[in-house]
Amino acid sequence: MDLLNTLVEKGLRRELPTREEALAVLATSDDELLDVVAAAGKVRRQWFGRRVKLNYLVNLKSGLCPEDCSYCSQRLGSKAEILKYTWLKPDEASQAAAAGVAGGAKRVCLVASGRGPTDRDVERVGRTIEAIKEQNEGVEVCACLGLLSDGQAERLKDAGADAYNHNLNTSEATYGGITKTHTYADRVDTVQKAHAAGLSACSGLIAGMGESDEDLVDVVYALRELDSDSVPVNFLIPFEGTPLAKEWNLTPQRCLRILAMVRFVCPDVEVRIAGGREVHLRSMQPLALNIANSIFLGDYLTSEGQAGQADLDMIADAGLEVEGAGTTTLPKHRADALAEAGAAAAGGCGSAGAAGCGPAAEKTEEGAGCGSHSGGGCGPCGGHAEPASTTPASNGAAESAPATNGARTDLVAVRRRGAGTDLAPNA
Repeated sequence: MDLLNTLVEKGLRRELPTREEALAVLATSDDELLDVVAAAGKVRRQWFGRRVKLNYLVNLKSGLCPEDCSYCSQRLGSKAEILKYTWLKPDEASQAAAAGVAGGAKRVCLVASGRGPTDRDVERVGRTIEAIKEQNEGVEVCACLGLLSDGQAERLKDAGADAYNHNLNTSEATYGGITKTHTYADRVDTVQKAHAAGLSACSGLIAGMGESDEDLVDVVYALRELDSDSVPVNFLIPFEGTPLAKEWNLTPQRCLRILAMVRFVCPDVEVRIAGGREVHLRSMQPLALNIANSIFLGDYLTSEGQAGQADLDMIADAGLEVEGAGTTTLPKHRADALAEAGAAAAGGCGSAGAAGCGPAAEKTEEGAGCGSHSGGGCGPCGGHAEPASTTPASNGAAESAPATNGARTDLVAVRRRGAGTDLAPNA
């Protein structure tokens, strides 16, 4: 296909595709799917080889969130029977993190439900970061605590945080249908604060909420403009007890097209298959690893993933390798830019536009709220306030998705092990 050849060439040059090209990827047929995966795989291997980065989630504080993000199992008014507990102590969090590191995780993602941290919360998380790094040499720590106030990103960086996650979730045009308690601009502001502090910005999206192809392309273009180093792609987990429990708008093929589009638009960033991969990709997860270069190991915040050993076996069976602690994830040009941003922030730079002082891929053509979620991605919190079935998914995605009249409790399992429980974690 001329389209795929063009996209590969642009990806190898870090050149932004046109919106029409990005939309065309989402519109490809099932007969073309393996060609799409192969093309995205060429771009993935150019920048990340055959490495897969493993990340591990630790839910520092679960449930009881005051935000109204409609899909989230921890949202205000959620009837999902998830674990609910207040802050883990630093040593408890460090023990939980150690299980993931022992399983091969290179990054630990510390997530807490809530609108955003108080200064006391930041101090508490800072102590937790210090404890984790003291006991696990070389581990990266990403914090995901919701909306940041001025100065908080800098304090997290001083405590040893390497990255901050805050997802945009969906397009600016449709964000008002996700939540009424914060805005899209709030989320953008928090990503910019992370950049300004010299933290690696981690920001992604949620697919499967009834959004259009145009919405998906809009949010991915916005993520490229924000210059996120890591883009978690979450697939909506329709949790029983949330407004979107009956929304099943995704097929494995649709998920692969979305991942490929993200890879073509953001060729040299860490693309992470986050929450919902087991639920929606199912037996096609290994194909997705030819596009993405990062996953979560084991369980998520409030839902269970497949066994950690199954993740490791899947990577090995696909002919891929787990990225070692001594390997730099990002390509050299991005890693160097991030290091320069950190040095500039330490020197008092403090000015952050869309790319801030952060790592800057070339700009060519073109988050606030709950820090937690039911799936993965270090903390997307969002969903449609009204049932998404009233918004037809484009290109027949809704029609080709499995028909369901209720929650799929056979596919969505509430986490009952790991942090906040007496049971061993799944790592």
